[in-house]
Amino acid sequence: MTSRLVLCLGDLFIPDRAPDIPAKFKKLLTPGKIGQTLCLGNLTSKETYDFLRSISPDLQIVKGDFDVEAPQLALSKVVSHGSLRIGFTHGHTVIPPGDADALLIAARQMDVDVLLWGGTHVFEAYELEGKFFVNPGSATGAVGTGSGAGVGGGEEVVPSFCLMDVQGETLVLYVYQLKTDANGVENVAVEKVAYRKPSPSS
Repeated sequence: MTSRLVLCLGDLFIPDRAPDIPAKFKKLLTPGKIGQTLCLGNLTSKETYDFLRSISPDLQIVKGDFDVEAPQLALSKVVSHGSLRIGFTHGHTVIPPGDADALLIAARQMDVDVLLWGGTHVFEAYELEGKFFVNPGSATGAVGTGSGAGVGGGEEVVPSFCLMDVQGETLVLYVYQLKTDANGVENVAVEKVAYRKPSPSS
C-alpha cells in the first residue's frame, strides 16, 4: 500500500496574532511532498489559504472560532487514509476545551479512529480506548485567548505542526516544533509517535 503524507496544522492567526508561518517551517513545507493538508481552522487570511493550497491541492479546512469570513466551512470533517478514519475539528465546540472524555465522545460520534483537534495552541498526542487523539498546536506560535491548557495561561506557545504517514492500519506522526535554546537560536525539533488501529475483538 502506498504511503501518503498528510499535513495537519491550525490556529495560524496570520496577521492578527502572528506575522507568518516561521521561515524554518516554510522551508520544510514545499510543494510535491504532501498529499493532503488538514487545516483545523483559524487561518484568518486569504494569503495563508493560498500558501496552504500551494503545498497541496487537496486542502481540507474546518471552521475555527475566528474564521468569521468563511461561514460556509464545516465545523468538522472526516477523511479516510488506509483503513483509518480521521476526523478533524477546530475544537471550540468541544466542551470543556481539550477534555479527554469530551474528545472521546466526539470521536465516537464521528465514528473515527483518529481525532485531530485544535484551539489550545499546544501540541498533544495520546491514545484512549483504542483511538488516537492529536492536537498539532499552533503553526505560528500564536498566543491564544480563553482558559484552556496553554491558552491565556501566560506560557509561551511553541510553534508546531504535524505530518502523518498512514499505511494501512498504522499511522506514524511526525511532530515538528520550533524550539529556542538558551542562546536564542531557533531549531526545528522532530518527534515521532506511532499508532496502530486495534484489531476488532472476535
